[in-house]
Amino acid sequence: MSARFPNILVLCTGNSARSILGEALFNHLSKGRVRAFSAGSRPAGQVNTLALETLAKHGISFPGARSKSWDEFAKPDAPKIDYLFTVCASAAGETCPIWPGHPTTAHWGIDDPAPIEPLEARRAAFEADYQALYKRIEAFLKLPLETMTAQEIKSAAHHIHEEHKL
Repeated sequence: MSARFPNILVLCTGNSARSILGEALFNHLSKGRVRAFSAGSRPAGQVNTLALETLAKHGISFPGARSKSWDEFAKPDAPKIDYLFTVCASAAGETCPIWPGHPTTAHWGIDDPAPIEPLEARRAAFEADYQALYKRIEAFLKLPLETMTAQEIKSAAHHIHEEHKL
């Protein structure tokens, strides 16, 4: 882990909805205990407005949100990633870059809310994803990360996912 605080990367294919929610929630709920980022294997290029709307509804402002490639985090000068979470099945099954430092990884699969119609159903899906991520991230941040081994953290992250499935 990094000396000051661990870095977390939340991955999804498009980096426009679920991973954006995850990044914002990790940063908000940790109150500086961790530093989170998000990225995608094939970034959409823009953040879904309903992701930002959902965050704002819960009092979380994310003015710097942007859809970006996971390649940014595989560069030698990128922040060292300690924990990596995939939140969609596509990103979990893709061949990932070799991450410097070999972060502890976990898969927290959540259904994509973006294609759901009509609009009110899509808003409800974003809210459901927000709540699922909130519960998982809150539980993860309660772990004594500083005293746990990588395997213990991986196991705990898997247990948290199973415990808080939709």
